[in-house]
Amino acid sequence: QVQLVESGGGLVQPGGSLRLSCAASGIIFSINAMAWYRQAPGKQRELVAAISTGGTTDYTDSVKGRFTISRDNAKNTMYLQMNSLKPEDTAVYYCNSRRARFDWGQGTQVTVSS
Repeated sequence: QVQLVESGGGLVQPGGSLRLSCAASGIIFSINAMAWYRQAPGKQRELVAAISTGGTTDYTDSVKGRFTISRDNAKNTMYLQMNSLKPEDTAVYYCNSRRARFDWGQGTQVTVSS
């Protein structure tokens, strides 16, 4: 059974940083391109950052230069380092494969507010 568990969210002031983690089980993590997604209130879920099996990364324009996606295949874990956070980054953040093949987890709430 595939399980994706996101953690690391919280309340942070504008300009602050957070590091999200995604722990995967029930899949061969290393052969899956993975991604972080987010869904803000009243908006559709959007892809934020993706990482290939070989470590190539891609980001949506609004987070380029501020967010860094990484993965540790030995730990079946993916990360999202978020710096210079803005109020518009407020959302529930989810992880999934690059093609969103797996059931969605609970996500982790990120709130950027002063």
